[in-house]
Amino acid sequence: MTPPTPTPPPTPAPTAAAALRALHHDRSPERPLVLPGPWDAASAKAFADAGFPALATPSAAIAASLGHEDGETPPDEMFAAIARIVRAVPGIPVSADVEAGYGLTAKELVARLADTGAVGCNLEDSDASGALRDPQEQADWLAEVRAAAGDTLVINARIDTYLRGIEGTEEAVRRGRLYAEAGADCVYPILAPPTLLAELAAGIGLPVNALATGNGPSPRELGTLGATRITFGPGLHHQAMAAVTNLAEQLREGGGE
Repeated sequence: MTPPTPTPPPTPAPTAAAALRALHHDRSPERPLVLPGPWDAASAKAFADAGFPALATPSAAIAASLGHEDGETPPDEMFAAIARIVRAVPGIPVSADVEAGYGLTAKELVARLADTGAVGCNLEDSDASGALRDPQEQADWLAEVRAAAGDTLVINARIDTYLRGIEGTEEAVRRGRLYAEAGADCVYPILAPPTLLAELAAGIGLPVNALATGNGPSPRELGTLGATRITFGPGLHHQAMAAVTNLAEQLREGGGE
């Protein structure tokens, strides 16, 4: 009698970080990865219920929701807010905007992110004063974060050259290549002119994150221009608050005290 063929063990389900990383690849230009930016648990659940496969928190919107100016949120409050967002959307990968890392060591930052449940992070290359960091120093920092996290964290390396008034692609590409070598999964040349997205993607060799704004190209148009990943900064929060303001005005006109 022939013994039965052993049943192979099940293939492990991909980790949340691997799932988020995979969403950045094999996408058609017409279907970029659109990541809404929740600022609290309720907005996160609304975006998840709408069917988005992943979310990316915007630090400026979280700051506003907590009563702080952009860049002035105490780290403990930011990490607590990120944890609430992650908890509200079980099974949905969340990438967290943690600005320039709050002065934490790479190991401390990775540990704090792990405690929140976030599986991605956005790290900018401006320092606390708003000046651009030396690109090699930033690359070394990103390499430390990659070493501390292994493959458990999707790193989106923000490039602030356009934010700081440096035009063209030379400096953005130089920085992006260093960040790619350091282990970044994606680069975010924030405020890059949409017409330069394809050149940036080709020059850097990583998926490019573009910022969608109310008066700019749509997410799909940004995809056809060369972006793989689309985020919104605090824009969605601004739209939501405009709706709240309109509601408040209607209530006031209706006889509210």
